[in-house]
Amino acid sequence: MAKQKTEYVCSECGYRAAKWVGQCPSCKAWSTLNEEQAIPSATKKILTSSNKAILLHEIEFKRESRIDTQINEFNRVLGGGIVPGSLILIGGEPGIGKSTLALQAALSIPQGIVLYVSGEESAQQIRMRAERLQAKNQSVYILPETRLHNIIEHAKELRPALMVIDSIQTMFSENLESTPGTVSQIRECTNELMTFAKTSNVPIILVGHITKEGTIAGPKILEHMVDTVLQFEGDRNYVYRILRSVKNRFGSTSEIGIFEMQQSGLRQVTNPSEMLISAGNNALSGVAVAASLEGARPLLIETQALVSTAAFGTPQRSATGFDSRRLNMLLAVLEKRMGFRLAQKDVFLNIAGGIRVEDPAIDLAITAAVFSSDLDIVIPKEVCFAGEIGLSGEIRAVQRIEQRVAEAQKLGFRKMFVPELARKQFNAYKGDIELIFVDKIEEVLRTLFGRK
Repeated sequence: MAKQKTEYVCSECGYRAAKWVGQCPSCKAWSTLNEEQAIPSATKKILTSSNKAILLHEIEFKRESRIDTQINEFNRVLGGGIVPGSLILIGGEPGIGKSTLALQAALSIPQGIVLYVSGEESAQQIRMRAERLQAKNQSVYILPETRLHNIIEHAKELRPALMVIDSIQTMFSENLESTPGTVSQIRECTNELMTFAKTSNVPIILVGHITKEGTIAGPKILEHMVDTVLQFEGDRNYVYRILRSVKNRFGSTSEIGIFEMQQSGLRQVTNPSEMLISAGNNALSGVAVAASLEGARPLLIETQALVSTAAFGTPQRSATGFDSRRLNMLLAVLEKRMGFRLAQKDVFLNIAGGIRVEDPAIDLAITAAVFSSDLDIVIPKEVCFAGEIGLSGEIRAVQRIEQRVAEAQKLGFRKMFVPELARKQFNAYKGDIELIFVDKIEEVLRTLFGRK
């Protein structure tokens, strides 16, 4: 009997090597080459094709009717619903709610058979979860199986309107002898599922694990093979979850969906700005509201800052929901340009609601919150901010300022600090909110607190 050959495959990029090396020559990652059995190369055949080149305007175009999941936030991220024959990959941290979202989407489809394949949970566990979600679709079939051949046979027999695989890392194909979860198995199983989806016109939702670096486990080619990649984000200590589109062949990648995790499942947050701003009547210093933008969706979020005298020799700098390096940069600008003595003070920053924000337009609100806490002066609750701060203390322009102003006006804010560079966009503005155009951070401090 011939000896089975082995090879080493990189778990990050799929690079194959004949021997083990510490660093992948392709992606330069360390300790990512895993030993697997080599796949015998198939006999090469010359295939003839009857396809011919067609002029673009001669191609018959039929607009596909999308499947409505009855979850508006999910439909928004997908671009209007699930496209038949598409392959959708949902990734996220353990316990964030990926399986709950996939099962809730399967149960919400008003009609049609749904096949839910689980490689991690038993049928009884899924039934318990479905009871909490208050199932609507009574034609959902549960299949606890990991062998891909049996799964496809069941799908051909049932002819479902939607198919869910939870998770792709637990599936294995009998064409390979490697264990489930390896690079070759994930690639082979995804390829077979993609072929089945395109030939049968059955959309498939794949639930995928992520690595400790935050990327989807498996080779990078996995994200290239599927049609849509969705990232489910959030902090397990908070109730809010954000569904973000990373790749979408049938829609925009700038849309997000916001959910609230409850005992009965994921609840859609139709107006997240009202949820992310505290409704308390007590006026407190160190609180400022920022007009942020998540994808193409404007959000008003509350930034909280606390400045206090350092109890130890080295002052602390801590940021929750915001890049701590950018916080250090903003504090350096305040010291250099404004003369604020923060070198011997602790500065803590928190984005309320447990969400993480990367929009630079919240710089102005963060500095205002730091001002407020350090001076112990309350910022009026009807004031919000939108502006990026440069290293020289200038207020830089931000994108889609009109949408931010409209969102602030809708929630009842009366004043809004915006960059001077956006003045031309509001020449004919006749809204109810007063726009205060500022060019330097000194102007914000003088207008808010009467300080020079």
